Amino acid sequence: MNTVSLIGRFARDPVLLYSQNGTAICNFTLAVRNPFKENEADFIRCVAWGNVAELVAEKHEKGNMIGVEGRIATRSYENNEGNKVYVTE
Repeated sequence: MNTVSLIGRFARDPVLLYSQNGTAICNFTLAVRNPFKENEADFIRCVAWGNVAELVAEKHEKGNMIGVEGRIATRSYENNEGNKVYVTE
């Protein structure tokens, strides 16, 4: 089972993009408090799609608190220097 629930604050303003076929994609990073380390947070990259993406981008900004539910996905790509980069979102 691949399920995740997070409550955190936007580390920066969400970024709304559209795919070639017109699907809305919103990228944002949540700062989620680490319960095991006082005054520390984990920064989690998140992606929303479709209508949810448009709502997140329209209604939220840096510092707002939000709860999200979804799944974890991993991917990789080759950067400009030719190095393979792994991403977890």
